[in-house]
Parts: sequence; C-alpha cells; structure tokens
Amino acid sequence: MNYPRRHLLKGIVLTSATLATTSAASVSSDIAKIQPNLKGNINHSVSRWTYGDLSIEELCEVVKSIGFSAIDLVGPEDWPVLKRYGINSSMCNGAELNLVDGWIHTQFHDELVGRYLRHIDLVASAGYTNLICFSGNARGLSSEQGLENALAGLRRIMPAAEKKGVVIQMELFNSKVDHPDYMADNSAWGISLCKALNSENFKLLYDIYHMQINEGDIIRTIKDNHQYFGHYHTAGVPGRHEIDDTQELNYPAIARAITDIGFKGYLAQEFIPTPKDRLGKIASLKNAVHICDV
Repeated sequence: MNYPRRHLLKGIVLTSATLATTSAASVSSDIAKIQPNLKGNINHSVSRWTYGDLSIEELCEVVKSIGFSAIDLVGPEDWPVLKRYGINSSMCNGAELNLVDGWIHTQFHDELVGRYLRHIDLVASAGYTNLICFSGNARGLSSEQGLENALAGLRRIMPAAEKKGVVIQMELFNSKVDHPDYMADNSAWGISLCKALNSENFKLLYDIYHMQINEGDIIRTIKDNHQYFGHYHTAGVPGRHEIDDTQELNYPAIARAITDIGFKGYLAQEFIPTPKDRLGKIASLKNAVHICDV
C-alpha cells in the first residue's frame, strides 16, 4: 500500500541509523513517554492488518506500551500470542470466505454456515465475543432480495451464537470508493437486517470512515441507532489515513457521542499509517488513540 504523506508526533527525533536498528518494543517504550495515560472512557483497539509490517508480537508490545489491550481482526492462529500478552481479540475473523462472497448469496450459505458454526465454537472457547461477517457484493441482486437471502442464511447460525454468547457483527462498507457493489453500504439496510433477526447477538460493525463516504451524518446516526451498532472502526476521510486535522471528520466529537450513549464495546483504529518508518507508524497510532480518548 502507498503511504503518500508523513505524520509524526512532535518531539520524536531519532537518526535513521537508530530507526534501522531499534526494535518495536524499544520504539514503543520511547513513545510511551510522550502522552498521558488513557482516561478509560473508551475501549481502544487497532486493526491488525493496518500494522501488518509488524509481527503480532511486536504489535502486542506496541499496544501495551500505548496503554490499551485489544487488537481487531485477529484469527485463531494468533490468539495464543494475544493471550500471552493479556490482549483481547476484540473482533475475531477467519470464518468469512472473503469480502465479496457473503450472506446475501444463497449459493454460499452451506459453506458459510459450516465455517461460522465452527468459528463460533472457537471464539467462545477462547473467551472472546465478537465475530465479523460480510454481506458480499450485490451482483445484480436487489437490496430486498439480498436482505431476504441474508436473513435465511444468518438464521441458521444465530441459535449457536446466542447459546455460546458470541456476537456476529456485519461490517458496513462504502461502495463509492473502496468496495464497489457491496450491498451493506448504508446503515439503513443493516439496521433492517438487525430488526428482522431480532437478536442481541447480531450487530453492525459501524465503520465511521466508510459511512462518512457513503452517507455522512455520523453523530446523528450513532445517537439514533446505537442499539444496533456493536463495534466501531476509524480512519481519516479522505484517504483512509490518520484521523488528525488533515481530514474532515471530528473524531473527538464522534468519540464523545459514542461515550454519551453508554457504549461499552470497542472503538478500533483502522487507518493506514502514512509514515514509512516504524517509529512514525507507531506514533500515528498513539496519536489516534489520544485523539479518541475523550
């Protein structure tokens, strides 16, 4: 992925030779001194894939140094590492086929049901709660037919999720920029699915970046529909990079809205860091967490 601009916290100065030889653990230790302790009103997390150049062990070290204890979109193969560090898998993955072949297509239901039933058991046995899912691309289906198909498939796994205490969370994507033809590209469609399923174990992963692109009106939507949103993702608009003042969203206000409605789940950073060096990327994460720590 491209990182077209550089964003570093003020006060971080290291030579290139030091950057080349410094481990993630020592880097995270250095930047841990820059900002105050977290307030505890927001449960912070970070998406694993956005820091894919770090090993899972290194990312755990970074997360611990910043002061939170969760990583998003981690599958069973890395759960033992998270447990060793005392870090939660705040959004589990690995049951999905991919992002485009999802629950709105009946031809995938049998395979999806088998995969999700197995994963529900794995998530519950590991002591985790959230498991991601996707609508998939429309490929000519009407939104009404897609909704009907998704209901038929998801109803086959919801009894197991309810029994095991696992929450299935469908992520909302934008179809304008990043995921053309994705069906769950608006909160209204997802909320209709939630209402039809009528289960506390099915929620929407409300991705703020994606929904700002497709529909806007973020704070009002959160306040009016928070009972259907079980998880939040961040990123800057435009560009999907840092959530600082280079972009259009006011993340402190959004984070306050999330706390005001009494949300106890996770707000996960899912921006693509722009710095090319490791220290700069870690600094971007620490800054983003601080911005949302209201």
